[in-house]
Amino acid sequence: MKLSEFNYAIPKKIIAKYPADPRDSSQMMVLNRATGDIEDKTFSNIVDYFQKGDCLVLNDTRVFPARLFGKKEKTNAKIEVLLLRELKAEDRIWDVIVDPARKVRIGNKIYFDDNKLYCEIIDNTTSRGRTVRFNHTGDIYKVIERIGQMPLPEYIKREPTELDKETYQTVFADKVGSVAVPSAGIHFTKELIKKLEDKGVTIAKITLHIGYSVFDPVDVEDLTKHKMHSEYFEITKEAVEIINKALKSKKQVFAGGSSVARALESSVLTSGAVKINRGWTDKFIYPPYEFKIVSRLITNFHPPKSPLMLLSAAFAGKEELMKAYRKGVKQEYRFYTYGDALLMI
Repeated sequence: MKLSEFNYAIPKKIIAKYPADPRDSSQMMVLNRATGDIEDKTFSNIVDYFQKGDCLVLNDTRVFPARLFGKKEKTNAKIEVLLLRELKAEDRIWDVIVDPARKVRIGNKIYFDDNKLYCEIIDNTTSRGRTVRFNHTGDIYKVIERIGQMPLPEYIKREPTELDKETYQTVFADKVGSVAVPSAGIHFTKELIKKLEDKGVTIAKITLHIGYSVFDPVDVEDLTKHKMHSEYFEITKEAVEIINKALKSKKQVFAGGSSVARALESSVLTSGAVKINRGWTDKFIYPPYEFKIVSRLITNFHPPKSPLMLLSAAFAGKEELMKAYRKGVKQEYRFYTYGDALLMI
C-alpha cells in the first residue's frame, strides 16, 4: 500500500467547525464490510446495530486546555506552546510544540500568567518540538485549566471558545492527559449510553491519551517507514473482564474510535483475548491488517492520508472505505473531528 492511494479532495465547506447539537443528532453512514452496502442514518440509530451481550469500548481520556500563549524572556516575542505530554512529573518536564519555532532555542525561557509561570527550553526534539522544564511545583494542571485554550485542530480555522471546553470533550471523559478528543466519542450522549445499557450492551472504559500522532501527518510514500509517536494507554482488569466475556460469548466488540482500536490491538494475548495492560504504544495500523479484538468500528471521516484514515482503511478495506468517503463528500457529510460518524460493521 502506498500513501498516495489514500488521498481525496475535500471541499472546505464540509469541514465541521462546530459539533452537532444534540451530539447524537449527527449523521451516521453505515458501511457493511461484507456486502459493501452503505446506509445513511442518524447517530442515535446506532442502538439498532447492537445486540444484547455486545460490548462497546470507549476511551475515557480527558482533553486538557493544552494551548498556552506566553512571551519569550527579554524580547517579549509572543510564543505559542502546545503541551503534548508530561514526561517526568517530579521534574516538571514536558514534551511540547512551539510556534514560531525559529525564535525558541535551548536555554530560552517563556513566561505565562503575568510571569508567575515559566518554562525553560532544555532540548530540541523535532523542528517544532521541544523538551521544557516548568518552574511550577504544585498541581500544574490547575494552572493550565485556568490559562490554557483547548487545542482545536488547525483545520477548524477558528479560535477556541469557552464552549469548546465542554464540546471538545466526550460526556464520559474522566482521566486528564489528552491533547485531542476521541472524535468518535463526541457523538454519544449519556441518554444514548443508557439506552445501550438497557438493551443489554456492556460498556468498557479504557484510556489512551491522544498525543502528537494526531498532529503528525504521514509523509512517506512507503507506509512501512512511518513511525507513530508513543501514546500512554491503560486497560484495567475490569475492562478486560467485560471485553473478554463478550469475545468468549462470540458477541461483537465495538471500538469507539481509532484510539480504542489501537489500545486493544496493542494488548492481545496469543489466545485471542485482551490482556490487562498499561504503558506506551506506537502501534501504526494500516492495510493490510487483521484485527484480533475489534469487530465493529465507530469513527469519523478523517483527513486524507492521515493515520486515522489508514486505520479505517485497514478495517473496512481500502476500496470500500474510499467508496464511503466519496459518497460522504458528494452528500456533504460533515468531516473531521466535529463532523459526522462512520459505523463499519
